[in-house]
Amino acid sequence: MIQTELNYGDVYLVPKKTMVDSRKECDTSVQFGPRRFVMPVYPSNMKSVVSAETCEYFARQGWFYTMHRFNVDAVEFTRDMQAKGLFASISVGVNEDTIEQLDALKAAGLEPEYMTLDVANAWCVKAERMIKHIKKHFPKTFLIGGNVATAEAARDLEAWGCDAIKAGIAGGRVCITKNKTGFHRPMISTVRDCVGAVKIPVIADGGIVEHGDIAKALVCGAKMVMAGSLFAGYDESAGDIVEISGKHYKEYFGSASQFNKGAYVNVEGKKILVEYKGSIPKLLRELQEDLQSSVSYAGGSTLSALREVEMIQVYR
Repeated sequence: MIQTELNYGDVYLVPKKTMVDSRKECDTSVQFGPRRFVMPVYPSNMKSVVSAETCEYFARQGWFYTMHRFNVDAVEFTRDMQAKGLFASISVGVNEDTIEQLDALKAAGLEPEYMTLDVANAWCVKAERMIKHIKKHFPKTFLIGGNVATAEAARDLEAWGCDAIKAGIAGGRVCITKNKTGFHRPMISTVRDCVGAVKIPVIADGGIVEHGDIAKALVCGAKMVMAGSLFAGYDESAGDIVEISGKHYKEYFGSASQFNKGAYVNVEGKKILVEYKGSIPKLLRELQEDLQSSVSYAGGSTLSALREVEMIQVYR
C-alpha cells in the first residue's frame, strides 16, 4: 500500500474568532532551551546563509541562530560570542575532526549554550556515539540532533540524549537528495510524526516557501522552524553579491553541494542564484507581523493558540 503524505502547500488553516483588538497584541516569542527568543524561526546553518556576522546580528536582535560547521574555529567563535555577552550556538559533525573540535573547546574552558549535531541522516550509529559523547562532556549545552524524518528515528535521538531534534530530510530548495537517492518525506507528515513521537522540542527544517508555512509548521507541533532560502540574498546573509546583466544576486547552495564540499563527491545539493534583496530588517519585521496575524486568526494571543487550529487538505 502506498501512503499519501502532505506538504505545506497541500494544506490550509481554518480561522477562528479573533480575540484581540489588534494583531500587534499577539506575542510571537518562544522559550527554546535556556533562552527566550523573539520568533520561532531562524536561518539554516548553511555556509551560503549564515556567517559569523549573520549570527551576531540575529543574536543581537533576540533571534535564535546556529553557526554552520564548515571551516569554523569553534573555540574562536564561541569565545567571541560569549565575550560580547551573546549566546554561542555552533554546529558539529560526527567524524574524528569533531572530537578534536570538542576537545579544543573543553581545553579552552568553553561550553556553547547551544550545539547542533548536523548530519544528513542522524538516525545512524555515528550520530548515536557523538550525541552520547557530547552529553557526557558538555552536560549544560542544549543539544539539537538532526536531521530525521520518522517517528522511530525521533524516538531514538531522544533516547540517545538530544534536548531537541531537527525534522526534515530533502525538503530544502537546494537539496537534491530526493532526486539523487529517491528518499524524502513531505514536511507536514514528517513534523506531525516526529512531534507525536517525542516529548522534546521539534524543529521543522526545510520546505518553507511562504511566510504562512511557518504557522503551518507550528500547527503541526513544531517548536521552532528553520529556513534557508527565506533568509538568503540579504546584506546580512552570507556570500558575496554577484552582478549579471545589470542585476544583482547572491549565491545560495546546499551543504551537500560541490560548492560547499570543494569537490564533486557524494553530491546531493545544488547552487542557485537568489535575487539580491537589500537589508534584512524589513524581512524580520514582516515575518513577525505575519505570524502575529496567524496567531490572531487562531483565536489567541500567543503561539500556543496555533496548537488548537484545524488543518484542512486542499485537493488540486
